[in-house]
Order: sequence, then structure tokens, then C-alpha cells
Amino acid sequence: MNKGLFVEIFSNLEDPRVDRTKKHLFLDIIGLSFFAVLAGAQAWTEIEDFCKLHNDWLENYFDLPNGIPSHDTFSRVFSMLQPCDFEDCFLSWVKHIIDFLPEKIIPIDGKSIRATRRSKGDLKALHIVSAWSCENGISLGQLKVDDKTNEITAIPQLLQKICIEGGIVTLDAMGCQKTIAKQIVKQNGDYILCNTPVQINYVH
Repeated sequence: MNKGLFVEIFSNLEDPRVDRTKKHLFLDIIGLSFFAVLAGAQAWTEIEDFCKLHNDWLENYFDLPNGIPSHDTFSRVFSMLQPCDFEDCFLSWVKHIIDFLPEKIIPIDGKSIRATRRSKGDLKALHIVSAWSCENGISLGQLKVDDKTNEITAIPQLLQKICIEGGIVTLDAMGCQKTIAKQIVKQNGDYILCNTPVQINYVH
């Protein structure tokens, strides 16, 4: 991790804590979570366990004035962050480190998140459009959409937020739009758009 770049970008993210609760450095909490998640951690307790297991190594990158934060601290800080502000910083950081993460295939797809539908209030399931890095196994970006039909408008917004230069973007029938294909080319990417599970409609 380029610490200078990380600090420069994420310093724009507001620390939501009050001064009396700041036992750990804000950017330490953010950075430690990145290391843990990239290593496969999927829960706050796993993030804490990873950091404690690799404490000596992590001290090369973080100040850790009071050691490793607890899983409750990670959870509390992230729950207070403004999602849009965090996303802007994260995507900016990914764009700057993309040269260290060479990418060939970038699938973009929409999925409804399980167990997010609520009958009370007639709330539909949360639907997310995501861009995935097959080469590196990480998400390059994602956007919430109101329903599946709005993927057509969400995909161009997502493309604008990520770096696809030199990569091949794959999309299913919902993204099989001439305007989307033109945008991919404009961003110096290639594309494969499929209007059925087996038939390729456009290849650039």
C-alpha cells in the first residue's frame, strides 16, 4: 500500500467520532480493514483476528498508538461513515492504484441482495450493480439501483467512476445498449455484450 497516497485520499473523509472516543487513529481503522478484507476477512471479528495475528507486520504501515482496534470499534466507526463519501474516496484510491492491479476482464452485473426485502412498507429487495475485478478478486465499484430496469441508467454512472482502460467489460442483456458500448469505447475499454446467456450480440 502506498501510504502517502492512501493518507492523501482518505484524509478527505470526515472522522465521525467525538474527540473523547478517539482511542485509535481514524486512518488506521480504515487501512487495517482494507488489509483484512483483501486477505479474506468477512466479519468484524475476522478483521480484528487478522490484524492481531499480523500485528508485527502491520506496524510497518500503521502507527497503532493503542494497538489493534476491537471488532466493536471497526463496526462502530464504519456504521457512522457517510456511504457516499466513503465510496468516493475508495473509488479514487482504486483509480490511483490500478496500475498495480492489472485487469483483463471486468464483469458488470446487477444482483438483488438476499434478505433485504421487507413486506412491511412494501420495501423491495436492495438491488446493486457491481463491477468486479476477475484478475484481483476485488470489487472495483458498485451502485444501488431502485429496481432492475434502472440498471440501464446505473451502469453508465458506474462506468464513469471506475478505470476500465485496457480491460474487457462484460455485460448481460440489461446492459446491451449502444450508448453503454460507446461509453466503454470512449473510456478506452473493450466490451462483450450478451443479449442471451449463450449468444454474443456485440464484440468490439
